[in-house]
Amino acid sequence: MQLEEPAPAKINLALHVRGKLPDGRHRLETVFAFCTDGDRLAASPAEEISLQVKGPFAGDLGDPEDNLALRAARALREHAGIIGGASIVLTKNLPVASGIGGGSADAAAVLRLLTRMWSIDPSHASAVAPALGADVPACLLSMSVRGDGAGDELELVDAGVSGTPVLLVNPRAAVSTADVFAGWSGEDKGPLDDWRAGRNDLQEAAVKQVPLIDTVLAWLSVQPGAHFVRMSGSGATCFALFDTDLARDQVEVAVPREWWRLSTYLR
Repeated sequence: MQLEEPAPAKINLALHVRGKLPDGRHRLETVFAFCTDGDRLAASPAEEISLQVKGPFAGDLGDPEDNLALRAARALREHAGIIGGASIVLTKNLPVASGIGGGSADAAAVLRLLTRMWSIDPSHASAVAPALGADVPACLLSMSVRGDGAGDELELVDAGVSGTPVLLVNPRAAVSTADVFAGWSGEDKGPLDDWRAGRNDLQEAAVKQVPLIDTVLAWLSVQPGAHFVRMSGSGATCFALFDTDLARDQVEVAVPREWWRLSTYLR
């Protein structure tokens, strides 16, 4: 018996950094949205927990023992008191360290997958998700949500984007999330009310790491039919929203060959 589970790419429609929390993490206000495509996870029953990684970006992940998906499986087994394991296969389609929640989405997909395979209450997954990373609770839901606190205090929202064609573009540059947050200006530019009128407060620091982000944003901004363009998370992936599949697909084929791209929809 093998079960499969998608690990949808996430985007931040807006991301405001408002300050610091008492525990040292940054205080965020963000709106998450999720794509219909991303990585994929599969699992089958086994005596121990193991992880095999394949796919176009498998080689960028390093030691599987350090993978967040594996940590998620072990944390869930311990919390639920499961005897036995799982043979997990991760198909890595998303670039790593790219601001679209790849590792968090993989961990969340493992939690959903093993909850089904082990026939346990979903509350176990919800309980272990926050300790795995601030984005994991949102990725566990994989629905449009507003995130406050460190981005892990969630409220379901109707962002009005379900079914929207979206194009993700990354200049094939990895970005250190920790370095980007460390480079944040420290200026509180105000609350997040309407995501369309919002901003990504990490963009300036990310561009200092990877100047090509500015190039990608500028390129997307002048493409026909792209009505909303922004950087996601801590970068370097940027995205554009379109009104029609045709407009998105015409831009997708024009993306410079050296850049990674994903033509998809928002859930």
